[in-house]
Amino acid sequence: MRIISGKYRGRRLNTPKGFNARPTTDFAKENLFNILSVRYDFDEMTILDLFSGTGSIGFEFYSRGAAVVHMVEVNFKHFNFIKKCIATLDAEGAMAIHTNAKTFLKGYRQKYDIVFADPPYNLPWLETIPDLVFKAGALKKDALFILEHPKNFNFNSHRFFSEHRNYGSVNFTFFQL
Repeated sequence: MRIISGKYRGRRLNTPKGFNARPTTDFAKENLFNILSVRYDFDEMTILDLFSGTGSIGFEFYSRGAAVVHMVEVNFKHFNFIKKCIATLDAEGAMAIHTNAKTFLKGYRQKYDIVFADPPYNLPWLETIPDLVFKAGALKKDALFILEHPKNFNFNSHRFFSEHRNYGSVNFTFFQL
């Protein structure tokens, strides 16, 4: 995993052998952050990275100046990797949370400037994630929710749909209140 920009630009955090996460490709991540960097100043933002996997997206936000990044991961091996990376980077504003996304959204009450979710593509309840995020009240006013998903999902008719971007096999759908 490579951090593209910011204070940790170029840093590589090597995942252990047998790591079964599907990290967002560098190509897709770079394009996503090109879009976001034009629209947002990440300084002092609060970010939620659901289904964090390697923590790649969360660490990219933190590297670019986000003040708080919460990375939610249910897989204990992945959670420990994220914690190790937080310690390695001395990323005081980053926090790994070991729980599943549904449980987190039902019980946690902080509001975020950006919520990013990259669930397993075969997750049976993937299509319900936008509604779960909005129902949880996880977003501040004018905040953004980004869902990474496979191409066979279409959220264009969702009431909070904003836009869709495709980068090869990676699809991002943006939602806003």
